[in-house]
Amino acid sequence: MTLRRIFGKKMLITTLLLVPAAAACFFFFRTGNDNSVQYKFVSVTKGNIENVISSSGTLSPVTKVEVGTQVSGTIDRVFVDYNDKVKKGQIIAELDVSLLKLAVTDASSGLEKAKSQFEESEAAYKRNLQLFEKGLLAESELQTSKTTYQSSRASVTIAEVALKRAELNMKYAIIRSPIDGTVIDRNVEEGQTVAASFSTPTLFIIAEDMSKMEIQAAVDESDIGEIKLGMSARFTVQAYPDKKFSGVVKQIRVQPTTTSNVVNYTVVVSAENEEGLLLPGMTATIDFIVSSKSDVYIVPNSALKFQPSQDELAENTEETKKGAGTAPPDSLRDKMLPGGSGAPPKDSPLSSLKQLWLVDESGRLKMIPVRTGITDGTNTEILDGPMLKDGMKVIAGNKSSKEEKTGTTKSQSGPPGGGPPPF
Repeated sequence: MTLRRIFGKKMLITTLLLVPAAAACFFFFRTGNDNSVQYKFVSVTKGNIENVISSSGTLSPVTKVEVGTQVSGTIDRVFVDYNDKVKKGQIIAELDVSLLKLAVTDASSGLEKAKSQFEESEAAYKRNLQLFEKGLLAESELQTSKTTYQSSRASVTIAEVALKRAELNMKYAIIRSPIDGTVIDRNVEEGQTVAASFSTPTLFIIAEDMSKMEIQAAVDESDIGEIKLGMSARFTVQAYPDKKFSGVVKQIRVQPTTTSNVVNYTVVVSAENEEGLLLPGMTATIDFIVSSKSDVYIVPNSALKFQPSQDELAENTEETKKGAGTAPPDSLRDKMLPGGSGAPPKDSPLSSLKQLWLVDESGRLKMIPVRTGITDGTNTEILDGPMLKDGMKVIAGNKSSKEEKTGTTKSQSGPPGGGPPPF
């Protein structure tokens, strides 16, 4: 075998070995680049923010009266229908008065009879009294006469009451509206028999003023402490989903209601209904405005939750100690408090201290300490902090290039980076 052939075979074997190795290296670095982590940024903006408590309730008129009848009978005529406007004292229905007229006649006759008996007993008592004074009548007979006289006088009173009762029942047969308002419910028809023996039947429901409505909202026990009288509220109804209505808290009822082991309290909200859009029975979705701010710095909550890796944190610690314009992170802040480690006191300025992270011009992480205010669950108010300005980009998390291609991001922050993994 010649030397040329020996070297030729070795070169071929070397080439065959290098090709897979090169492919493996290419695949390794390509995979590492696909898994590289990039930051997800959000902006610090200026705007309005509200802290609200949400609830739901049912709309009803502020004042509504259930109109019934105090006497039994048959409905003879009905003069109003649904949605009719009525005035106080207006006749809205009448009962058949045939039997009631007979009752009045009977009571009147009873009164006449009682008066006649009274006059007779009165004359007999006066006559017996004169005889007793002359010694011509026994005292026992006088006492009997006096008792008869007093009983007949009481009978007259009873008969007068019976006549008044019959006349009132006759009056109650004519049903009148007790208030000015709108008929929102009618539960009776002509010819229907109503019985008022045990309970007063409801014939009509009249709402006094439909321009003023109220909502009875159920508020959870964990939120009731933040609800105050006079607090502003905003609500919507399904009939007008794009329209917002306003109201005011006018009552907080202390009687709790428990449903499925959940304790709620009823909060009454008054609302104007000048346009007449709100109707009784509508379900309202309410936001109680606990606090609100206008033209303040706000940032998404995800930016306040972001925390870089310990390696990046260590790199920025020395820079912080040298006075690079940033405050120590949460992991080091507690150790710098007087008395050693531990959470800051509630009255300490550090108790509301949070941190935002950004990437400076040199590509290094930089932390900005900030104090936070109210939150709406999605965004948080930033009270103050160095370098804050409208439109500033801060880190809200990180995402890999694979996730960037598919349009998905991680919900939790991971270690920062950007370059390929070490080989």
